[in-house]
Amino acid sequence: MKNKLQHMKPDEIDQFIKSIMGNVMPSQSGGTFIPQNGVNPYQSQPAEMSNPLKSSAFETHDSVFVRIPIKDESLLKKLRIYHTATQLMVENLPETDAKYSITLPAMVKKKGSSAKYKDGILEIRLIKTYDIQYSQIDVTEI
Repeated sequence: MKNKLQHMKPDEIDQFIKSIMGNVMPSQSGGTFIPQNGVNPYQSQPAEMSNPLKSSAFETHDSVFVRIPIKDESLLKKLRIYHTATQLMVENLPETDAKYSITLPAMVKKKGSSAKYKDGILEIRLIKTYDIQYSQIDVTEI
């Protein structure tokens, strides 16, 4: 292999490297990825399977917003919403006993959240937190 590379012309070396990079990184070869074993890691899941609530989550400087379209306003009476620092859990939507979790784009505080329903959209506002608490663990010899 070493002798082969030493006797190659610059154009041939360039072509050789491009072919290797194309096998390693499919996006560099113009997106011509050939799935092996029927698995394509670059293929995304259908939108309805990965997000059945059709929700959207985004962050601003101070807040994280989650918007969920709800056509039937009567569903709001049974709706339950909970959250941790990194996830929002929605229960009883669209039917009773349904449970979904939405990963938040940033960490949020425990208190100060609010939810409003207007024009068929439930908008949940959570306050971002910047206080990531670290705890040091001392290592002792045994």
